[in-house]
Amino acid sequence: MTESTEHPLGVQHLAGCVALSKSANWNQNEADWRLMLELGRGWGVSLDDGTLAASTLVLPYEGFAWISMVLVLPEHRRMGYASRLLRVAINDLESRALTPALDATPAGREVYQHEGFIDAWAFSRLALTGKGQGEEDHDEVRPLRESDWAWILELDSAAFGASRERLLRALARRLPQAALVVEGRGFLLGRDGRQANQLGPLVASDEQTARLLLSRALSKVQPPVYLDVVGHAPQLREWLEARSFWFQRPYTRMVRGERRAPGDENLVYLVAGPELG
Repeated sequence: MTESTEHPLGVQHLAGCVALSKSANWNQNEADWRLMLELGRGWGVSLDDGTLAASTLVLPYEGFAWISMVLVLPEHRRMGYASRLLRVAINDLESRALTPALDATPAGREVYQHEGFIDAWAFSRLALTGKGQGEEDHDEVRPLRESDWAWILELDSAAFGASRERLLRALARRLPQAALVVEGRGFLLGRDGRQANQLGPLVASDEQTARLLLSRALSKVQPPVYLDVVGHAPQLREWLEARSFWFQRPYTRMVRGERRAPGDENLVYLVAGPELG
């Protein structure tokens, strides 16, 4: 039987982390993994030949924390690695009085339900692989400025449920052409990925503002593009599907022991991604 060792994740494991994303056909690149390790902490299971077989990460915030990147190489699944690392993550968060939250795929949702996670709300991954339908620019939409951060952080904290300034500032640097605002009403960020550019988070006071921001971003960002669109905005999803986006997969936001997720979902139109919340 292959020997395995549980250990903290560090930058020395980045190649193995990216290999895990590839094996699951997920979008994270090395920059994503590096960012998540800087913002939080992770654990892995490595085999005796040095192969990173499994991973789990947590990103702590005020009062709660995000669990993400619960991954196992396909050839090493059903050996208990994911459950083992998930339990390590939950125990770590409970010791710090942080409520665990996450975004689950349909397969992961069943596992998390057994660990006490409860459905809060849903969203869907939409993808654009070719050229989408273009839109006019709108005068209200402009690039993000340093002077915008105060109101952006206030709006995002209301939407997400905690401050995530370090994450948002990092995303603004990752895909600057998507760092857009409608002053005082909404903002959009994005990042490059292994398979596609991902737009999100998009936080706005209303759906019309969300559409204005997306219209500008989609004229600036080259496909392929991924969007994680919240379930409470079906008209936004219809608008995107009319512009050549297609449904890829569903996700469920879940919180351990609670039915409500932190923050105000009605201000969220695109999540940052299931790994970031």
